[in-house]
Amino acid sequence: MGVCRLCGKEHLEISSELGVCAQCIKVSPKEALNLSNIIHKISRERFQLPSRPPKTKGGIRCTICGNGCIIGEGEVGYCGFRKNSNGSLVPELALGNFSFYYDPLPTNCVADWICPGGTGTGYPKYAHRKGPEYGYENLAVFFHTCSFNCLFCQNWHFKEERKHQRAVKPHDLESILHENVSCICYFGGDPSTQMPFTIEFSRLAMEKKKGKILRICYETNGYMKEELLTQAFELVLESGGCIKFDLKAWDETLHRVLTGQSNKLTLRNFAKLSEKINQRPEPPPLVASTLLIPGYVTEEEVSNIAEFIASLNPNIPYSLLAFYPQFYFYDLPTTKRETAFKCRDAAINAGLKNVRIGNIHLLR
Repeated sequence: MGVCRLCGKEHLEISSELGVCAQCIKVSPKEALNLSNIIHKISRERFQLPSRPPKTKGGIRCTICGNGCIIGEGEVGYCGFRKNSNGSLVPELALGNFSFYYDPLPTNCVADWICPGGTGTGYPKYAHRKGPEYGYENLAVFFHTCSFNCLFCQNWHFKEERKHQRAVKPHDLESILHENVSCICYFGGDPSTQMPFTIEFSRLAMEKKKGKILRICYETNGYMKEELLTQAFELVLESGGCIKFDLKAWDETLHRVLTGQSNKLTLRNFAKLSEKINQRPEPPPLVASTLLIPGYVTEEEVSNIAEFIASLNPNIPYSLLAFYPQFYFYDLPTTKRETAFKCRDAAINAGLKNVRIGNIHLLR
């Protein structure tokens, strides 16, 4: 329980660090954004990251994600990976900053309930078996950069790991594609800030395993340039993989308060991809998810997001994820079971045909 700094009322589910309730975020957007900007600045300075995407006159424009950083000499971009050094962006755009590991299938990814690795859908072209791919592995590529600054980030430790990694060339990783790897998943952090690397490495990997099953998947906030997203989606369609969009909130002010950025580009990119999914309806190439943040992302937000998805294609799978307290939302509780099921019903009532509650073990 805490008191909102704007309305002065007590709330059972409110972040003490943010100190603003969801209602005030929507009815007093300017004041709410002013308060949230302070928290975002503090949270980023902690990791030596710019508080906002730089827009330095005469700097170099980075063309990868939606932040459109214009980076002055000696400055780093919002992601903290690229720097203007002597008039050039370094490292090169196709280099990556990440860690990786092998995740035995079936795994706990957002799309495991509809993907070939978890269900066998698409067999025999895209899956080794008619059921879960026991005995095979996902190559999990975890990026140490992000285009958002989510105050509730479930994987915020990437900000610390970023400082200890070197830039890696796509060719350097060909040796890690052993026989049992049947899919690659890019997540993090977020792949939106390192799309050229993901595209080049995916092409190399697919060529190396030509004639064999190797699905390319993304788990992303969708905040990248459309041309890069289009290239990535072509690889996804060809390989039998999927792109999982994390649609964090519908209300733009709420989205900006929670993540530091607008949701307009994410929604536009999602709508663009929805026009192409009939090229390969099975396995589903586009999946949406929303984290159910107590007090902030509940039934109303889910209903609006679901209406948007259903207006594009009611068959797009939608996963509702239980929240776990992390980062600057450390004092919020996990998602209520009652809330999760109300959100599921709201999504179905909005017209979606394929809705699931994920991380159900976290529900209280």
